[in-house]
Amino acid sequence: MKVFVTGATGFIGTAVTQQLINAGHQVIGLARSEKSAEKLIETGAQVHHGDLSDPESLKLAAANADAVIHLGFIHDFSRFEEMCKLDAKVIAAIGDALIGTEKPFLITSGTALFAAEGITTENDRHAQHPHPRIATENAADALVSKGIKVAVIRLSPSVHGEGDRIGFVPMLINIARERQTSAMIAGGQNHWPAVHRLDAAELYLKALEKPFQSGTRYHAVAEQGIPFSSIAEVIAARLTVPLISLSAEQATEHFSWFSHFAQLDNQTSSQQTRAMLDWNPRHPSLLEDLHGDVYFPKDR
Repeated sequence: MKVFVTGATGFIGTAVTQQLINAGHQVIGLARSEKSAEKLIETGAQVHHGDLSDPESLKLAAANADAVIHLGFIHDFSRFEEMCKLDAKVIAAIGDALIGTEKPFLITSGTALFAAEGITTENDRHAQHPHPRIATENAADALVSKGIKVAVIRLSPSVHGEGDRIGFVPMLINIARERQTSAMIAGGQNHWPAVHRLDAAELYLKALEKPFQSGTRYHAVAEQGIPFSSIAEVIAARLTVPLISLSAEQATEHFSWFSHFAQLDNQTSSQQTRAMLDWNPRHPSLLEDLHGDVYFPKDR
């Protein structure tokens, strides 16, 4: 199968690309720079030059592929709402090229969008959700209504593993280094689900290869919910800095814009995903990676 992949050179995208190639698929990766193009060629993928702001280029690549995996997203939190709207436009553009075909289209979202009391499941939908990121899921549903074969993979807030440089865990570590304290909010009893990048990559492959159920949500969740306090404790120990608990008011000063994520409570099930796709995460847990040398290489 010839698969067009956006975000193919990113932290998760490189693992997905390798999974696809190892399984015998042909990958065409979106590249906006020569450096990205070279990285794709090194992995054995083909290159489609373009970027997420060029809908005609995206349509062309999708039309020439047998399937599409959309992993690309511009993580500019200073223009977050704008980037979410752009993501919806990207999904619509790719979808235009798939109308009337049986080509599967995997779209990436996040479990954090559905954080609430209780445990989030694959059945949860919030079309009128005030969070800007809901634009991605609504765009996916709009394509389903047009008869396009679409499924959404919701990633955990922490997708961890070797090579993680800009995810939530590195952000926490950097804040702890700068502040010389590892902080949690109100005792850190909130929870983060997590998944290793290689387990997430395997999920994309299985979702593509298994019988496709349009409109389905899959959860890339290996661990349902790790207490934030456990994460903060390990960071404090590894950096040899104090562990502190902050009030919600103090958290804004300490974490700045990241305070929203530091208090995120997002216990999430992947029970349906595992059953539907026979997906069984087997790589190290988040705390195992934190205790090891993945996030603290100078300890080697």
